[in-house]
Amino acid sequence: MQHTMVGGEIPLIDVAAYLAGAPGAAERNAAELRFAFENVGFYYLRGHGVPQPLIDTAYAEAARFHAQSLGQKLALKVDEHNIGYMPIARKPPPNAAAQGKKPSQNEAYFLRRERTANDPDVLSNRRFHAMNKWPLESDLPGFRGNMLAYMGTLEALCRKLVKLYALALDLPEGHFDSCFARPHMILRMSRYPVIDGTDDSVASLVPHTDSGFMTLLPPNKVQGLSIQLPDGRWMDAPGVEDAYVVNGGDILHRWTNERFLSTPHRVRNVSGQLRYAVPFFCDPDHDTVIECLPTCGPAKYPPIKFGDYALWFAAQRYEHMQKVQAPTEADVAPGARATARW
Repeated sequence: MQHTMVGGEIPLIDVAAYLAGAPGAAERNAAELRFAFENVGFYYLRGHGVPQPLIDTAYAEAARFHAQSLGQKLALKVDEHNIGYMPIARKPPPNAAAQGKKPSQNEAYFLRRERTANDPDVLSNRRFHAMNKWPLESDLPGFRGNMLAYMGTLEALCRKLVKLYALALDLPEGHFDSCFARPHMILRMSRYPVIDGTDDSVASLVPHTDSGFMTLLPPNKVQGLSIQLPDGRWMDAPGVEDAYVVNGGDILHRWTNERFLSTPHRVRNVSGQLRYAVPFFCDPDHDTVIECLPTCGPAKYPPIKFGDYALWFAAQRYEHMQKVQAPTEADVAPGARATARW
């Protein structure tokens, strides 16, 4: 089939007909998705149904959050659940240091699924299942409600999209449904100051792969994302006004036995202005066992629970997680990221 490409390199997939229930649309989109992940690891998502005013609000709230004083933000400092505010790091994490890079030049605020104090997972202090750290309503009126509305809309979209992923892998449409009935989700609200484009040792976000299943980046008026193509070239991702940029991560790569790519990408804000980003990460339930899918064998990796992998990955990427007891590389799998193209 013929594929619509952005910049001649990255597929564009329009899911409007699929979301409307049109006959045959799911199968067409699944074929497009298969091509995208077997050849690039990224695609543009059009026809997603997320209202533009909601996207605009998410960006506006990111700017409003980061406009607060450092003291207000540090009152919500990020914790061992990776919830809260993370200032620009003092030293590079292992993945950046291995590339000879300085700390990534961005600050971020992380939200996860909204929980209450009497939630059993909160009471047991289960990792990555804590309550969100919200700014005071008096400081940022309406912020909490706006962000919960955005996250709820993205979660609902992702739960529909995973059916296409199943079909793309020659599995029954509902294969992933139970894993995403109540998925892990993270909203990262990032602020990128301008960096010196002539200094190769500094990046807004160093080259990396994501940890999970699906990352959705809404259209951004300030560009800065670059994607490493399979032949090693770096491509600046063009802005497409009405399309999300979507990529898979290491868990999708592992679950599919490396059939689907987890593609390195980076951010370099040399735009001359502040850049904000609000990537949404949607991953399987904490207890989902990630093992080679029946259409992707023979298996190259042993089974692992998603929650264990997520904890190991976070310890490699974030300074505040490096002291947290986490699985080791040997626990995850020898050479777990041997195929990464850094």
